[in-house]
Amino acid sequence: MHFHHFAIEVEDLDTSIAFYQEFIGLSEEVRISFQDEEIVFLANADLKLELISGGQQQDSKGIHICFEVDRIQEVINHFKNKRILALEGPYKLKNGWETVFYNGPDNEVIEFLQIEKKADK
Repeated sequence: MHFHHFAIEVEDLDTSIAFYQEFIGLSEEVRISFQDEEIVFLANADLKLELISGGQQQDSKGIHICFEVDRIQEVINHFKNKRILALEGPYKLKNGWETVFYNGPDNEVIEFLQIEKKADK
């Protein structure tokens, strides 16, 4: 498992993209539509930032931490064995990614993400 990204909800996606490109040096990597949200991943060699627009903002304002895992089902089974239910998901996204969300001990949101590996060309 390793750190994958940090996420924030934004009011104006284009303004936020421009800001993080100009001032932080991030480039657009992936754009996803999911449920009622538009999601854009920005990245450089050291950082991956997820911007979320259009969702229903909650108390956490869409902030979460994400860890990339090799096998998401193992994570789900581990939490299930500890009698901890998923906050949200699991979901399979159109791009092949699989994701599930849990609450941490202080009600922080933790996402686990399995990225479908592309065949070598």
